[in-house]
Amino acid sequence: MTHPLGNPPTKIIAVHLNYPSRAKERGRVPSHPSYFLKPPSSLAGTREPIVRPSGCELLGFEGEIALVIGSRAQRVAPEDGWRHVRWVTAANDAGVYDLRYADRGSNLRSKGADGFTPIGPRLLDAHQVDPAGLRLRTWVNGELVQDDTTDTLLFPFGQLVADLSRLVTLEPGDVILTGTPTGASVVQPGDLVEIEVTAGELSTGRLRNPIAEGDPLAPYGAMPKADPAEREAAYGVAHEPEPLLDPLLAEGLRSVAVATLSAQLRSRGLPHMSIDGVRPVAGGGMVGVAHTLRYLPLREDLFKRYGTGMNAQKRAIEELRPGHVLVMDARRDPTAGTLGDILALRAQRRGAAGVVTDGAVRDSTAIADLGLPVYAAGAHPSVLGRRHVPWDSGVPIACGGALVQPGDLIVGDADGVIVVPPDLAEELIADCREQERQERFIAGQVAAGESVDGLYPLGPAWRDAYENWSKGETQ
Repeated sequence: MTHPLGNPPTKIIAVHLNYPSRAKERGRVPSHPSYFLKPPSSLAGTREPIVRPSGCELLGFEGEIALVIGSRAQRVAPEDGWRHVRWVTAANDAGVYDLRYADRGSNLRSKGADGFTPIGPRLLDAHQVDPAGLRLRTWVNGELVQDDTTDTLLFPFGQLVADLSRLVTLEPGDVILTGTPTGASVVQPGDLVEIEVTAGELSTGRLRNPIAEGDPLAPYGAMPKADPAEREAAYGVAHEPEPLLDPLLAEGLRSVAVATLSAQLRSRGLPHMSIDGVRPVAGGGMVGVAHTLRYLPLREDLFKRYGTGMNAQKRAIEELRPGHVLVMDARRDPTAGTLGDILALRAQRRGAAGVVTDGAVRDSTAIADLGLPVYAAGAHPSVLGRRHVPWDSGVPIACGGALVQPGDLIVGDADGVIVVPPDLAEELIADCREQERQERFIAGQVAAGESVDGLYPLGPAWRDAYENWSKGETQ
């Protein structure tokens, strides 16, 4: 084959995490970049197959932007780092998760196989592009699965060059793979992966690589092995051994009514915690941890950039972890759908505990059939582009008049949805249970013909009777 760079580089350096969307998916945001090496022999060009060894099941693709160093970089400052980059192109940081255990930390065999670093097909002149203005997209079998931009990177490209050059001399031709956004997953033999980097009107063209089945590995070394954790990582789900919400706390919140929680929050000076105007579309009670998504009003000139492809709405769905409730800020506008049946199904498959939107849903009958708890302000047949631009996720939002922060607890029942501050949850559960116990006593007395005067709320004249009744109930 003709080498995609003419001559092989001395090294290929890959960044672990750099896109905020991928960091959210993995459940951690690094303070500093970390790296691993890939051998130059892993380089390949467009249309060359990526070969999955027979016996492996977890061949992962990762669309990335590759930087090609143009001049020697040794102990350069961050503001000078970009000057040492000559070319920008598309890359696929492919790897088999089945072999990660064998070289834990180095990724040598899992990501270093021949052909596991395709790049190309065209090189963009780094001096003609804005490093913060690049767009990366990946398609699998024609479906867009990754779409992100470089304006929010955790570690800008110049910083990567400078950081590496403190200890590692970068030579002309060396390649830096700069990280992948959310959406990276597993492909099978017969699939086609395409990756493109654009800078305004400039494009690398699509890097096209079919996936092929290879021969079995010779048996005198580590053999493929996949466990549930590796499968979750390969398919883009962070492996989280601990639940988002303590099961006992979740059960406690399920055991009390939203109306009771509302009363207890109001007694603590928090009267604005209900998400107003939403009603259950599907499912029963709901308890979970808030993951947020914000829509902004439609602006046609911005929708093409922010509203299409792997937009913030789809990224928010892919960021969900088991136990999350996706809470959407649609500005209380019920005249366009903010969730349809396919994304609701994906949220369910991701383990979501529910969805709340102060906008509308589409496909409401199909959503109801899923059984996933969904609360919305209404139903509407139109797509979100009629009113909304999906803007960002994981930020404080307003939903139905309530301020919701990522990590807040969300509880729903037939009456509606309420936001519970995590630090108040335990004492709220205890006080709610006591309030509901009192209300059961009061209801029994009213059913027996007693007046509510001095009884509801429980007054001093009924306190002894309640205490005696309460002892009998708890025995």
